[in-house]
Amino acid sequence: MGHKIRPDSFRLGITKNWSNRWFVKKDRKEILEEDLLIRDIIKEKINQAGIDSVEIERKGNITRVNIKAAKPGLVIGRGGKGIEDLKKSIEKSVIKLNLKKQRKPFYVYNLNVEELRRSEISASVIAQNIAWDLEKRLPFRRTMKHYIDLIHQSKDIKGVKIKMAGRLDGNEIARSEWLAKGRMPLQ
Repeated sequence: MGHKIRPDSFRLGITKNWSNRWFVKKDRKEILEEDLLIRDIIKEKINQAGIDSVEIERKGNITRVNIKAAKPGLVIGRGGKGIEDLKKSIEKSVIKLNLKKQRKPFYVYNLNVEELRRSEISASVIAQNIAWDLEKRLPFRRTMKHYIDLIHQSKDIKGVKIKMAGRLDGNEIARSEWLAKGRMPLQ
């Protein structure tokens, strides 16, 4: 039996930063619930923007939400209208959650949207693009080859592997197929 652990845990504090940055002595559960709610709302509202990461930082009663997106124009909207609507919906749902749980913490939310400079390096953005292409019923093998070539054009990337599983091309029996290019050392 294998012991399943999260591979990010080896990199936290060394090459990757924590996705939530706050410290409290009590009410951890409530704050974590709010963070999950914020992430769900962001995924629901602006998933088409190619979101790479959502970082939540709390200091006092100020909550700063940093969103890294491949297409920040979709998040911000015309004249900043999109980000204001997103902020209002986050505040509204957090207030609704606090009233439901009979709590009264009030936070000021600051939303920052950063542009992802190189979206071909981000695994989550590439995975979203592949999923959208599969929803458009493009052939899965051609899609995999296209994104492998796109990713491998970057000189910083030494290797790439893409694996797809499920009912590929609508077949009755599910299977998994993968393609790789370059070096992919597992250690």
